[in-house]
Amino acid sequence: MNTVFYVSSAVAVVATLMAISRLNAVHALLYLIVSLLAAAVVLFGLGAPFVAALEVIIYAGAIMVLFVFVVMLLNLGPPAAELERRLLTPSAWIGPSLLALILLLELIPVFAASSGSVGGSAVMDASKIGVALFGPYVLAVELSSLLLLAGLVGAYHLGRRTLEEQG
Repeated sequence: MNTVFYVSSAVAVVATLMAISRLNAVHALLYLIVSLLAAAVVLFGLGAPFVAALEVIIYAGAIMVLFVFVVMLLNLGPPAAELERRLLTPSAWIGPSLLALILLLELIPVFAASSGSVGGSAVMDASKIGVALFGPYVLAVELSSLLLLAGLVGAYHLGRRTLEEQG
């Protein structure tokens, strides 16, 4: 299990560095998705399959779809579409695909060897996580929800158009 942790951590670090260093936003998003998947594998290996599933569903799924929509909404016209078409060649998928393949290859023995408990520790189910989140960590959960609400309101005010700009 230690090798799964170390390889997944290395994939996460490499994918994150690649996401930071890419000039093209679509390529950076691909590497960021791989990084989030690697973090989910680390969580799964540490005995938190529910949190790993939430990581994949919420971050690698929903939030990354929002990022892709933002990139699509920032379309700058036909020249940008042509540039995007040239940049989205199959060679752009080689790096993220290799890193995702490494994660898949290390997950196969983990699933084959799992028998009730993951990573040699007790599995935390959804009820234990709910009790922890709304027990001793209720203040942190509420503060993070207020922070997300403030970010949403701020994004709305920054992105809205006034009547003069619309007409």
